[in-house]
Amino acid sequence: MPEHLELPRPLRLLRTTVWSLLESAGLPVAAIAVAGWLGGRNAGLIAGLAAAWLLAAGRKIATGNVPSLLTISAVVLTLQTAMVLATGQIWLYLLQFPAANLVMCVLFARTARGPSPLVARLAAEVVALRQPATHHPGLHRFFQGATWLWAGIFLLLTAGLAVLMVTEPTGLFVALSTALTIALTVAGIGVSALWFRSVLRRFGLALRFAPT
Repeated sequence: MPEHLELPRPLRLLRTTVWSLLESAGLPVAAIAVAGWLGGRNAGLIAGLAAAWLLAAGRKIATGNVPSLLTISAVVLTLQTAMVLATGQIWLYLLQFPAANLVMCVLFARTARGPSPLVARLAAEVVALRQPATHHPGLHRFFQGATWLWAGIFLLLTAGLAVLMVTEPTGLFVALSTALTIALTVAGIGVSALWFRSVLRRFGLALRFAPT
């Protein structure tokens, strides 16, 4: 039998992915929106930060570990909230955007050479991807390389947003930074997917749904 990677059945895969995204982004953003509407920008940020860390604490107590995506969300929200609350000048407020991407770059890069690259952990947590029972060096090298790829993408975003921050007015900066972030993220997803497909073909690995 050829080695294979396994995904949950479609309905369970959808539930797993939706809950992961809701937990790491949806609930904190909802807290920001509601508290911001009731008490203003600062109240919203504090509520979102509290929601992220409460979710992380609840996960730690319930399961003994915190999902990587939730950890990233909590760390980035902490940085952004601190910078926004401390700001008295527009440049310091805008600095949160390249700074958040720099944090993401560091988080990905620090795991890229280790035994548990962040991309592999995210694949296991967000879409419940199960790798072959036996360690596969080629697959591990892919996840290490993909983690370096995303570290590089976040580094490019850091540099790009920093340049835009000092060269463009605020309104144009927000529009261009959003466009740049979307473009590089979509490109990264496309490259990662094609790379993953080529690795599966090269090593004769199959990707299939789990049995019922």
